[in-house]
Amino acid sequence: MKKVSNGFIYSFGALGGLLFGYDIASVSGAILFIQKQLNLGPWEQGWVVSSVLIGAIVGALATSKFLDTYGRRKLLIWASVIFFIGAITSGFAPNFWILLFTRIILGIGVGITSALIPAYLHELAPKKMHGAVATMFQLMIMIGILLAYILNYTFAHMYTGWRWMLGFAALPAAILFFGAIFLPESPRFLVKVGKVDDARDVLMSTNKGNTKEVDKALTEIKETASQKVGGWSELFGKAVRPALITGLGAAVFQQVIGSNSVIFYAPTIFTDVGWGVIAALLAHIGIGVVNVLVTILAMFLMDKVDRKKMLIVGATGMGASLLVMYAILKFDNGTHVAAIVSALALTVYIAFYATTWAPITWVLIGEVFPLNIRGLGTSLASATNWLADMVVSLTFPMMLSAWGIDNAFLFYAVICGIAIWFVHTKFIETRGKSLEEIELSLHEAAAKKEHAPSNHNMVTHA
Repeated sequence: MKKVSNGFIYSFGALGGLLFGYDIASVSGAILFIQKQLNLGPWEQGWVVSSVLIGAIVGALATSKFLDTYGRRKLLIWASVIFFIGAITSGFAPNFWILLFTRIILGIGVGITSALIPAYLHELAPKKMHGAVATMFQLMIMIGILLAYILNYTFAHMYTGWRWMLGFAALPAAILFFGAIFLPESPRFLVKVGKVDDARDVLMSTNKGNTKEVDKALTEIKETASQKVGGWSELFGKAVRPALITGLGAAVFQQVIGSNSVIFYAPTIFTDVGWGVIAALLAHIGIGVVNVLVTILAMFLMDKVDRKKMLIVGATGMGASLLVMYAILKFDNGTHVAAIVSALALTVYIAFYATTWAPITWVLIGEVFPLNIRGLGTSLASATNWLADMVVSLTFPMMLSAWGIDNAFLFYAVICGIAIWFVHTKFIETRGKSLEEIELSLHEAAAKKEHAPSNHNMVTHA
């Protein structure tokens, strides 16, 4: 194993998140110029924007097979190559069909990293740092989004600016490729393929030579790794059901609470309440800065506050902000005060989202599934997230046209209320537990339920 610092491991391990965020956000500015130069109609524009999501679903679903066969590190290297090819070819695309194809390739890279990185970071990080290290992935996503906003604004004055906006992603992809060469393999995968000594070396490095912690972690990993690799029947079985509900529930609600729609349409919202176009674009960059800052805050909170509590507080704050924006857009007459209040409400909404639902979803997806089906579970949850994103992206314009932006925000506020109830009643808590402890608690809960029905059946058949 090549000796590298923990900071290097976690930073480069999470770098795929920067590419993920950049590629998703850069098209929001690029499409304004692509539609003119390639003469795209509304239908074609929609496909250019959402084609990344198609690729992401394919990439996320395909990850499970490769994750458990070839390992985490090798797959990260492949993902960086796919990113590089997708970015370069998108920048040079001469027409709609080639652009569509290259954006799907890019999406496959996005899908692989979204399924791979949360699990990889969890498997490398010591138990006490699980949340903070996994949140680095979300921090990188937010930095990528901010970088896209800044470069969109920078390249907007160039005739070929959109090509630079899309093609720039090749640079961080190349950095990720060379960084990934020096990254260690996950100790859990190494144990699984019989390389126990190599796994111990990685654990000694990430646990800073703490022999007691390493011995304990290695014992737990050996126990779980001895289990046969599971399939769909295990993933949907009774024992794993609480984890599946938590992982898929987080993946869906992260999208249907309106986050991407609100962030994507932020400039439109600002102009609707009286801001100028330039001010709106600069405010968009300001939102990107807020995203990054509050995600750093989330890193400090992640291992100190329960996941469920953070999600409930986040949904409450987001719902309240949406109600404020609904009231302003419904009853406002274009006053300067209303414009300021709406901007503040939007910023508060995004701050709550970026501190809670944005990072915790990926934390939960990375840690909640048992080892023998982790590849399958993280792939399904990631693909579900992208599918939900695609549904929201495709329906939001229609919702906007039929209901108006004010009623759309009211709808998302109601979804926030439903999310609070769902988290409180259906999610399992994972903070402060190792991956093996989470898995053990699932099996214990399933065993209790196995013995409980005898009394229940006596009552129901009496």
